[in-house]
Amino acid sequence: MRKSLQTNNYILHRETDTGVRQWHFSRMQIVSLSIVTTIVLSVFLFISGDYLSQYLYEKRLNEFKSNYKNVAANLEMLRARLDQINTQMKEIEEKDKAVRTYAGMPQIDQDIRKLGIGGYSLENKLLVDNLAPAVMKELTLLEMDLGKISREVNLELASYSSIYEKVKSDINRIQHIPSIRPVEGGYLNSSYGYRKDPIDGVRRLHQGQDITIPTGAPIYAPADGEVKRAYYVGGFGNHIKLNHDYGYSTIFAHLSKIYVKHGQKVKRGDVIGLSGNTGRSTAPHLHYEIHYYGTPQNPLDYFFSDASK
Repeated sequence: MRKSLQTNNYILHRETDTGVRQWHFSRMQIVSLSIVTTIVLSVFLFISGDYLSQYLYEKRLNEFKSNYKNVAANLEMLRARLDQINTQMKEIEEKDKAVRTYAGMPQIDQDIRKLGIGGYSLENKLLVDNLAPAVMKELTLLEMDLGKISREVNLELASYSSIYEKVKSDINRIQHIPSIRPVEGGYLNSSYGYRKDPIDGVRRLHQGQDITIPTGAPIYAPADGEVKRAYYVGGFGNHIKLNHDYGYSTIFAHLSKIYVKHGQKVKRGDVIGLSGNTGRSTAPHLHYEIHYYGTPQNPLDYFFSDASK
């Protein structure tokens, strides 16, 4: 390329075996061509950059969605597991109440069982800034539930520790507390509490637990004690009353056979008679009562193991 000094034109020529070709460009043409080239190149780079950016954004978004689904699935699994553990903790609390009754210890106050704590801060290392709000909220709730369960576990551990120490120091008393089912198996029928009498239809307090069991099933002493009564009487039919000391007594009614007599000493698990349908009864069953210093108790609160154990 060479420049003509007289005309301010630019000449582009090409020599080949067949001849020479020339192209003449003025300064204005060169400038215009440069501008157009720059614009076209800029537009191309802009479109390419925008497309690349959109592609990377879509790829990143899809990865985030996939990760979010995985996190959500894991959180749902953790939530289900926590719900299951929470249900088990409720069962442990009920067992704790029963064992405390067995050991003669006061129940843990319900306000204490709530295990309240102060305000909860969301500024936690577990919750990073780039998590979606829904995930962050779920993680917060999960962490609070984990903290609550941890406190409940610690409370139960402390409770069982105190029960263990109490039981060790009070073995004799425990031997005299009714703590086994008086029969093996059977169906728990009419429970302790107010009910309509099945014979006369009058609503009155049912002071014991009826256990539907075939006639002839062995009746077991639920604790060490002494036979106070063992004979036939009106509504109870053949019945036995045991005194267990420490304020406890038990009654067994509607028996077909009585194997003990007044004043006899019995041990927990001894067979004292057979189930039946005597007295004021509509079908074979055992009527079982527990009294503490003369006040009827719910026998279900004292079923800590089967009669055979």
